[in-house]
Parts: sequence; structure tokens; C-alpha cells
Amino acid sequence: MTENLPPHGYTQEKDAWLKRLRRIEGQVRGIHRMVQEDQYCIDVLTQISAIQSALRSVSLGLLDEHLNHCVAGAVQAARETGGTADVDEKLREASAAIARLVKS
Repeated sequence: MTENLPPHGYTQEKDAWLKRLRRIEGQVRGIHRMVQEDQYCIDVLTQISAIQSALRSVSLGLLDEHLNHCVAGAVQAARETGGTADVDEKLREASAAIARLVKS
């Protein structure tokens, strides 16, 4: 059953993720332009805050995709085969990713 799944949880929504990342990239270029044009500091900081929020949203969405696809797929495979090593690895990866997100 898990063999028919795409390799990554975000694969089915890849175009949407890329669209969001392009929008964030445009925001970063906008900040670059604002600094070049000596825009007011608070306006630049406001845009930086918006980018951080957008990146946090992407990160949480990708984490959700990982849990619902990769971890769930490993659990399903473990039910079929009885081996839990892949589940343990996927959970360690998710835990480490969460720890990195919480730090930032």
C-alpha cells in the first residue's frame, strides 16, 4: 500500500508550496529594494516580520505534511511488516524538526 505513495508528503501540493515560496521570495526582494531606497526602518521591520510569519506558516505546513504522509506511511508499513525502525526514525526526524522550529 505505501509503495503507491509519493516520496514526500508535500509532493501532491508541490505547486502550491512553490507558489507560496515565490511570494516570500518576492517579499525578500521587496525588503532589499526598501533598504536600497532608504525606506523608514519600522516599515522594513514590519516586512521582515511578515516574511518570518510566512516562513513559519510554510514550516508548519510542511511539518504537518511530514506527519500525515511520512510518519503515517511508516506506521502503516510497520503494521504490515511488523518492523518499527522506520517509524522510530520518522518520529526522531519530526521531533528534531519541531525542536528547530521552536528555537527560531
